[in-house]
Amino acid sequence: MTIKDTAQAWEIRATETPFVGNKTSVRTDEVVMPDGSVVSRDYQVHPGSVAVLALDDEGRVLLINQYRHPVRQKLWEIPAGLLDVPGENPLHAAQRELYEEAHVKAEDWRVLTDVYTSPGGCDEAVRIFLARGLSEADGECFEVEDEEADMEHARVPVDELVRGVLAGELHNNCLVVGVLALVAARSGDGIDALRPAQAPWPARPFEA
Repeated sequence: MTIKDTAQAWEIRATETPFVGNKTSVRTDEVVMPDGSVVSRDYQVHPGSVAVLALDDEGRVLLINQYRHPVRQKLWEIPAGLLDVPGENPLHAAQRELYEEAHVKAEDWRVLTDVYTSPGGCDEAVRIFLARGLSEADGECFEVEDEEADMEHARVPVDELVRGVLAGELHNNCLVVGVLALVAARSGDGIDALRPAQAPWPARPFEA
């Protein structure tokens, strides 16, 4: 038996969008179950995101600390952002986010992993990249606003982050998944075996 997620689409009898927000919306689908019954399923419609685990030459991960209103906490996170344009190349979006949130560029990019953040209630798909060969970006720093104006930055060793994750001190999903995936890659086939930065992404198709 192969353990692998597979594409499947059950019949939808009706659909409506009762709420449309600035970046996301809420959709209600009437879905036909295997026994023929029809049930309502509400979920958030999301454009998709990218995140960057940026690893410097000293083995430290670049972090940002940002207020997240829904959970009423300031969370340590890795740089991340929305796919603002349908079909946007995720690598280009990741490079943009690393520049805007940390004023950093990277020479080596690989796909660390792809995840659905909350597939029971949201269709958000996130591609997490590993970026190495870091250096300060050229030009002026990106002008931040709102929550981003209060961001802090840090570079933290991987082992310290793993300890924080397992101790329940770090909660951002991209940080948690990214750090543990990096450790798994290192102890498995190695970073060089990771997928290339332009690897296909069925959840959010794009043109290279």
